[in-house]
Amino acid sequence: MRYGIAFVTHFCNFTLMAQNSIVSITMVAMVNNTDHPPYLNSSTEQLPAGLSGDQHEASKHLSIKAPVYNWSPQTQGIIFSSVQYGMMLMQGPGGYLAGKIGTKKVVGIALLGTSLLTLCIPLAANLGLVFLLATRAVQGLMQGIGYGGQFALWQKWAPPNERSRLCTIALSGMTLGIFTVLLVGGIISEALGWPFVFYSFGAGGVLCSLLWFILIYDDPVSHPWISGPEREYILSSLNQQFSSEKQPLPIKAMLKSLPLWSMCLCTMTHQWLVNTFVMYTPTYISSVFKVNIRDNGFLSSLPFIVAWVLGILGGQLADFLLSKNFRLITVRKFITLLGNTPPAALIAALPYIQSSYITTIIFLTISCGLCPLCQAGVYINALDIAPRYASILMGTSRGLAHSSAVLVPIVAGFFLNQDAEFGWRNFFFVVFAVHLLGLIIYLVFGKADVQEWAREGKLTRL
Repeated sequence: MRYGIAFVTHFCNFTLMAQNSIVSITMVAMVNNTDHPPYLNSSTEQLPAGLSGDQHEASKHLSIKAPVYNWSPQTQGIIFSSVQYGMMLMQGPGGYLAGKIGTKKVVGIALLGTSLLTLCIPLAANLGLVFLLATRAVQGLMQGIGYGGQFALWQKWAPPNERSRLCTIALSGMTLGIFTVLLVGGIISEALGWPFVFYSFGAGGVLCSLLWFILIYDDPVSHPWISGPEREYILSSLNQQFSSEKQPLPIKAMLKSLPLWSMCLCTMTHQWLVNTFVMYTPTYISSVFKVNIRDNGFLSSLPFIVAWVLGILGGQLADFLLSKNFRLITVRKFITLLGNTPPAALIAALPYIQSSYITTIIFLTISCGLCPLCQAGVYINALDIAPRYASILMGTSRGLAHSSAVLVPIVAGFFLNQDAEFGWRNFFFVVFAVHLLGLIIYLVFGKADVQEWAREGKLTRL
């Protein structure tokens, strides 16, 4: 049953990430030109001139089937970023709420809310830009709550020796969501019009939320269909690690905790790399190799399906190493190292191998594919160092990490708009440097044993 919980959470994350990414895919069909937002490489602005006759014809069909808007590149950038602030702000509160009133209610309501808002996006766009931005902003708040709230499940459902695989099964749904949107979003837009991309994923999200309310329970004790031996196994393995809602958060001790800060910083710097892949893989392929949009969609989605597979396998690897009596902190740091160093080095090398189309795609695929290994490393480290506060700590660290979704376009725009020739090289080097800084700090200060401020009986003195 605990793996059933993980797979339902997998599809919850699939839905949340797919809905979060739709606009970036449909924007080309929503506007009356194919200008990219201002943070993209200026060389890509020449792409529309190179479109084939078939693509121009497809654009005509799109304009007939769906409304088209006069949004400038600056306006498009505002639309893209409008959902990110809520995501950044609400993951911590979402984890706190889930710990207080239950993950089933918090995440279920958030998932249903963002799905209904996804269905309303075409109507909001027709009503005007203000309505669209407001809808996207509220959607970001809902998605932040949904992302942050889910981590409370694993405080009560994940035995310590299975945390890696359960969490990676759940979190890998995000990668699958990106892959699916990149692969089918353009096809749906071309065949039916861009509103049907929102209708499809919005309706799918409503169905997913209904499944969530039916199948998810906050803990094994309240689950009506779990077997007695499984319930006893989970409860005995957790050994009273459940959070206590009546005890206050030891905020002062948390702020002084170097292991906690190193975990948060490493998560944030890793998300710099992840958001670089999500935002710039299609743009980089287009600007360097001038491939058509259909091929670009396939090539851009390829790294994410590899990342989905390796993310799940990373959890299996971590738990396998633990079963061989490797120290928990050794496993967490080793998996984090694998998910950080090779991807950062490969992306920094991309500008130097532009002459080879095949090598570039291989580097992109391997680099993006290895990133989700961190889901079995630093991303779930809060379950190790503070299991009773894991939901709020994991939500807060992911919220801080999501600030990269706002910062990466700003940094990229600075380099790519000033120097077209060396912009990618300088941008990728900055991503590599930021990435390396967070990793080193985590390798030095990261821990995996329960911290004193998170132990039973220590709270009254903090």
